[in-house]
Amino acid sequence: MSAGRSGSPPVVLASASPRRRELLRALVPAFDAREPNVEEVLGHDPIADARRLALAKAAVVAAGLPDAVVLGADTVVHDGRRHYGKPASPDEAAAMLRALRGRPHTVVTAAAVVHAGEVWVGHSEARVWLAELDDAAIAAYVASGRPMDKAGAYAIQDEDVPTVARLEGCYCAVVGLPLWVAWRGLRALGLPAEAPSAAYPRCEACPDRNGP
Repeated sequence: MSAGRSGSPPVVLASASPRRRELLRALVPAFDAREPNVEEVLGHDPIADARRLALAKAAVVAAGLPDAVVLGADTVVHDGRRHYGKPASPDEAAAMLRALRGRPHTVVTAAAVVHAGEVWVGHSEARVWLAELDDAAIAAYVASGRPMDKAGAYAIQDEDVPTVARLEGCYCAVVGLPLWVAWRGLRALGLPAEAPSAAYPRCEACPDRNGP
């Protein structure tokens, strides 16, 4: 396991997501990642679901690593009528994109930190307007395979495929880890995390920067 900074406990990301690993490096240069074995069942409250699942992921990994600071995260996409998790098939991915195109929806991403019996949970909400993707663009995007491991079947960072027309809120929350939220959680449990704006200038203007 990678050691933390001198005198700091090791940090573990409870996720197999390469996007979350990349984002977390802005806060903590050295950490390990473990995939949590958690069934992602959604209820009716997207905020409660995201917070519950983020904590469940962190807790299940922390159970086997009592000395580590463990960070879990979960993203839920909803449009006020239904939730959109990770698509189970290419057909479902295409259906999600058709349902979301040209319309606003909300992305909730929660971050949970567990260490030595202490727990911290926070979340971020972003409002996203998907572009007016035509059926051919959706078919090509789905055929690329990129929508398959993403809530809502799209990635805001896929800049060669302009899926997002407008964003209000934290960009990193839509990618999969709200950095200011995670930063506050890590610091609340005693880890000297770096401010994300040092690595990502866009974080300077993030509405989460001055959050609770």
